[in-house]
Amino acid sequence: MPVFTRTRQLPGTKDEPTAPTNDEPAAADGEDAPQEPQGPPAPDDESSTGGAGGNNPAEGEAEAWRRHLRWTVTALAAVLVYVCLQMPNTLGNLRLREFVRLPAEAIIGAAVLLILPRRPRLIVAAFSGAALGALTVVNVLDLGYNEYLGRHFNIVLDWGLLDDAHSYLEDSLGGGTTLLLTIGVVVLVVLLIVLVALAMVLLSNLLARYKPRASKGALVAGTVWITCSAFGLEVAGVPIAADHTAGVLKVQAHRVKDTLRDEAAFAKEARADSFGATPPDQLLPDLRGKDVIFTFIESYGRSALTDPVIAPGVEKTLDTSTKALTDAGFHAKSGWLTSATFGGSSWLGHSTTMSGLWIDNQQRYRTVMSSDHLSLTKAFQKTGAWDTVGVMPGVQKGWPEQEFYGLDKVYNAFQLGYQGPKFSWSTMPDQYALEAFQRQVHGKKRDKPLMSEIILTSSHQPWAPLPKMVDWDDLGDGSLFGPIQKAATKPADIIADSTRSKQEYGRSVEYSVTSLTQWLERYGTDDTVLVFLGDHQPIARVSGTDASRDVPISIVAKDPKVLGKTTSWNWTDGLQPAPNAPVWKMSAFRDRFLTAYGSTPHPSKE
Repeated sequence: MPVFTRTRQLPGTKDEPTAPTNDEPAAADGEDAPQEPQGPPAPDDESSTGGAGGNNPAEGEAEAWRRHLRWTVTALAAVLVYVCLQMPNTLGNLRLREFVRLPAEAIIGAAVLLILPRRPRLIVAAFSGAALGALTVVNVLDLGYNEYLGRHFNIVLDWGLLDDAHSYLEDSLGGGTTLLLTIGVVVLVVLLIVLVALAMVLLSNLLARYKPRASKGALVAGTVWITCSAFGLEVAGVPIAADHTAGVLKVQAHRVKDTLRDEAAFAKEARADSFGATPPDQLLPDLRGKDVIFTFIESYGRSALTDPVIAPGVEKTLDTSTKALTDAGFHAKSGWLTSATFGGSSWLGHSTTMSGLWIDNQQRYRTVMSSDHLSLTKAFQKTGAWDTVGVMPGVQKGWPEQEFYGLDKVYNAFQLGYQGPKFSWSTMPDQYALEAFQRQVHGKKRDKPLMSEIILTSSHQPWAPLPKMVDWDDLGDGSLFGPIQKAATKPADIIADSTRSKQEYGRSVEYSVTSLTQWLERYGTDDTVLVFLGDHQPIARVSGTDASRDVPISIVAKDPKVLGKTTSWNWTDGLQPAPNAPVWKMSAFRDRFLTAYGSTPHPSKE
């Protein structure tokens, strides 16, 4: 079909069809030019009204304004797509120099769009733009997970944890604020995906409108990319030739494949239990008659003893508590465990410690919880020589894990009689939870010794507001904590301040340790054996981006025979492990504990 354009008409002449000049874009894809969506005009384009500064100055100014607006929108679209192509997935890489690279994906994408007919081009542009927007959302989630949990976001397993994040925000910031934040996040995610898709469509139209120039530009850009890649050219240590988006897709694909493979491999590992077939009378014979308590202190990690802002207060508390326990006739040994989790997901640390399996993701957790693998706490129940209970002030709904842990009775947040206020995520102060345990469980007469698992929550982030120690005789139903909670620091005051978060985190650990050790001084007997440890390090904003996953662990008892069983462990005397004390994987603790106290291995058959 011949293509005609209209030129500026001179007075006294008639309209005549003319061929397009070299300065005007030809119609793309064999279609009439008016059917092609309009992109920004070429700088020398003139409007049919006579151009800017023609016979109608007002209309010329309006046309000039529209032309600038089109260029601005196009430039913003290009910047949006470029930023999404280069978006890093770790906070440390969120730097300007990461955005001065030449993305291979942009060059290849332009080449593909240039050769496609109009309808397929628009479909490909919209779909690839939406996919790029979704991948950017995943990168932002990856960035957040790296910052808070010290690991990457798993697109197969981690969507369920967003509900826990919502509950955490609700407890920390309130229901109204959390609702507004949730709506805002959903709107931003949808808006990002839609805007990137529209941006890609707009840019594809621009490429088609100026196809000859765009083709030359893509060829030049491709040549530059290959040259930079071949010679390893860099800017501030960052390679100029980039394929970041392709790399992210490759990593995510491998992660999905590895996740799916891991499920079958871990299920097989969970069935192979070295103590799975041990007869009841051969489990824990050297602890018979003892009241054994396993206690997890939330977010109690190595950073509490090494960070210069946090450590002085925590070390002083541990030294004071060690002395007080020694005066009461107790002795302690301490070491380190490397947790299976970091910054959160406490249940992974709990289950790793008790199962003897490395449970570092939700899939493994679900697998082991539905298995008959022998947990350490269930070993006590299996003997028939102990009553077994759990004190779980953080549990506020049904908890089917009770069966895996072998607990005859579980006291959740609503069964401990607490009538005071919540302290952010923590439903009650640790001191109250321990006093309720004493009143409802430990202090009662019974025919068998007691094995207890207690989860303390006052040191859970955001570490504000925090409770204070009160006289144990005044605890009552916890109502006296009302004024303490109202006068305490608010989460919003520290949540974005790293230094203040560290200070309040340290105070929370001091409070939890003091509550536990004072309870032991007050209610412990010659037959009490206390094992307490952290479940994981605090988030990276507090512990540091290069922090280890180590957590302290201590065993406390009056009977010297109990601690004598751990002599080969070479743990440190007292509640504070030495920096060079032995470090075990958290999954090693179950078997070492069972072996130390006389259990005989009898592997179960797969």
